[in-house]
Amino acid sequence: MKQTLLILLFSISVFSQKTTQQFDSNKLGETREITIGLPPSYEKKPNKRYPILILLDGDYLFDPFYGALNYGAYWDDLPETIIVGITQNKKDERTEDSTYDATNGVPSGKGAQFFEFIGGELLPYLEKKYRTAPFRIIAGHDTTAGFLNFFLYKDTPLFNAYISLSPELAPGMENHIPEKLSNIKQPIFYYQSTGDGDVRQLQEPIKKLDENMKLVTNPLINYKFDNFKGASHYSLVLYSIPNALYQFFDSYKPISSTEYADKIAVLQTGFVDYLTNKYDVMSKNLGLKIPIRINDFKAIEAAILKNKAYPELDKLSDIAKKNYPKSMLADYELGLMYEKTGDTKKAAKSYQTASQLEEIGTLTKDMMYQKYEDMKSLTPKK
Repeated sequence: MKQTLLILLFSISVFSQKTTQQFDSNKLGETREITIGLPPSYEKKPNKRYPILILLDGDYLFDPFYGALNYGAYWDDLPETIIVGITQNKKDERTEDSTYDATNGVPSGKGAQFFEFIGGELLPYLEKKYRTAPFRIIAGHDTTAGFLNFFLYKDTPLFNAYISLSPELAPGMENHIPEKLSNIKQPIFYYQSTGDGDVRQLQEPIKKLDENMKLVTNPLINYKFDNFKGASHYSLVLYSIPNALYQFFDSYKPISSTEYADKIAVLQTGFVDYLTNKYDVMSKNLGLKIPIRINDFKAIEAAILKNKAYPELDKLSDIAKKNYPKSMLADYELGLMYEKTGDTKKAAKSYQTASQLEEIGTLTKDMMYQKYEDMKSLTPKK
C-alpha cells in the first residue's frame, strides 16, 4: 500500500510540467510574468483540446489549483486543463490591476488596462498558441476575486465559469451581478465562498450577493456558494478549490456506483439514450468531446442485462462502433444480445468476429474465443 501511494504521489507530481515566461503587453505598457501548466497528454494527443483556467494571483493560487486539477484528472474525475497563472504579488501589482472607478463601479486606469490585457491580449495569445477547448474559467482571491466579476458585466462574457474566493466586491456589485445573470443568454457557472473566520467587512456584501443570486431563476446559471465553518480568509481557498472544480465539471465525471444505482439501474428502458445524453451534456456544457469511457459502456451493459432489456445491446453496439471502431467492443455487445435472446448461431459469429479485432478494457481475444466455442457448442447441428 505504501509503495502504491508513493507511485501515485510521484505520478501526480510529474503529471504535467509548468513553465514561467515573460509576456510583453502593449495594453499594460510593460512585461508581465505568467506561469503555464500543460497536461501530460498535450504532446501525446495532438488532436485533443483542453479547458483553460486563468488564475489571478497566480503566484500563490497556481499550485493549489494545479494540484487539485492534476489529482482529479489522475482519477478521470476532472478533465485535464491548461492552467495559466498571472503573477501579481511581486510588487503588489494586484492592487493597481484591480483599480475601478468608485463612482460608476467599473475598471478604470490600470484596472481598465489590465481588463483589456486579459481579454484582448492574453486570451487570444493562449488560444492561438495552445489547443484550448471553448470552456474558459477565471479565478481570484479577495481583491482579484472582486475584479474578475467585471467580466460578467459584458453582454457576452469572456469566461464560462467564475471562481470568486472571498471577493472584495466593488460598490453595487452584489446587485449588479444577479441583474446581469438574470438576463444572460449563455450558460454560466458561478462559485463564490467565504468562511466564518473571513475578513468581517468582506462577509456582508458576499452574503448579500448570495441572497440575491438565490433569487435568480435563469436556468442557464449554475450557482454555488460555500460558507465554511472554521475557515479563515486564507484557509477557505483550500476548501473552495475542489468544490468549485467539481461543481463546474460535474457533467464530466464517469458513471459512479451512486449514479448507477440511483439513476440508471432503476430505468425500465432508455439505457443507451441515458449514456449518449450524458456525453451530449458534457459536450454542450464544457465544449469537450471525448470517447465514451469503457467503464461507462460496461455500466450501461450491466443495467441492460439486469433489466433484461436485451434489444438495447444492439444500440449499444452501434455506439461502440462509433467510439472504438477498431476494437472488439461493438461485436462483443452484438454477440451478447444474440446470446441473451437465444440466437446462438449469430452469437457465435459475432464473438468470432470480435476475436479478430483489438482487445479493449477487460475484453480479450481468449475471452472471445471461449464465448465462440460456448455458443458453437449450444448451436443445434443440422
